[in-house]
Amino acid sequence: MRIAQIAPLYEAVPPKLYGGTERVVSYLTEALVDLGHDVTLFASGDSKTTAHLEPAWPQALRLDPTMSDTFAPHLVLLEKVRRVAHEFDVLHFHLSYLPYPFFSESRVPFLSTLHGRLDLPELEPVFHLFPHVPLVSISNAQRLPLPLANWLATIHHGLPDSLLTPQPETQPGYLAFLGRICPEKRPDLAIEIAARAGLPLKVAAKVDKADQAYFTTVIEPLLSKPHVEFVGEIDEAQKRAFLSGAKALLFPIDWPEPFGLVLIEALACGTPVIAFNRGSVPEVIEHGVTGYIVEDVPGAVDALTRLDVLSRPVIREHFSSRFSARLMAQRYVDVYVRLLHAASRYGSTTRIMR
Repeated sequence: MRIAQIAPLYEAVPPKLYGGTERVVSYLTEALVDLGHDVTLFASGDSKTTAHLEPAWPQALRLDPTMSDTFAPHLVLLEKVRRVAHEFDVLHFHLSYLPYPFFSESRVPFLSTLHGRLDLPELEPVFHLFPHVPLVSISNAQRLPLPLANWLATIHHGLPDSLLTPQPETQPGYLAFLGRICPEKRPDLAIEIAARAGLPLKVAAKVDKADQAYFTTVIEPLLSKPHVEFVGEIDEAQKRAFLSGAKALLFPIDWPEPFGLVLIEALACGTPVIAFNRGSVPEVIEHGVTGYIVEDVPGAVDALTRLDVLSRPVIREHFSSRFSARLMAQRYVDVYVRLLHAASRYGSTTRIMR
């Protein structure tokens, strides 16, 4: 099958450091190549892939200090795809709603995986205008604000089996917070949970420009506490040791997280997760098996006293059976086949409905 994967341009594919969507696009692209498909990746020119790379911009936008209008490169990207769309069996977009005006009448099968939150009121009119665009959600919880959209499937993210693995020689000795410093991720609560539990906390996180004020005023003063170590932003190679060395990953989110890639990164290392009951958490974490789902800080502190009953090898087995990149790719191929059948039967994939 000739497949086009169209990624955002904010980060390289895969990202050099933090980056959720582009990282998932990389895992999916490589898994599709491994399955024998002819894949072309439309992404920034500094991306690395075994697929055919079509650079839509020279480098990731986050790494370009001269960039002030990030919409313009994405317009270029969409036009590049439009001009060669006929060369593919299916187009797979990871650009939220941006492709819809360009491709909603396309005769080339396409779909859009939505990676962000959908509970924003300004989004509803967009999906009313394009009710037949084929969509994939990354969790069932993500699609709740838009129940009438044309959802074809929910496909959870996956990681390559060998990317992150348990390190048996590592003795877990701290709690971990991994991801991004922002109000909805609540690193302040992670610091509080660790303090109440009497355990050290390592914070490995990115600080976006948009969140710099929050970091400076709310989080930075807390980093001076004796039980907290701020590691900063780490890359993929560092995650294996960081997560394997943690007694548990803390995930005290305060928003409807659409998926949470860090959750399965921890599971891949056999590390249990203590997560607040928000968004996709109940779809990813199996309470009492791969971690604990709690409602608040006291619940998280209590859950930390029950880590010994969890088996790290079992946690890893659950990751392998549910969240591998190969399984994710196979599920997407099933959707691609449905789109191709619809295009053959009706002449347009917009006729395929959930």
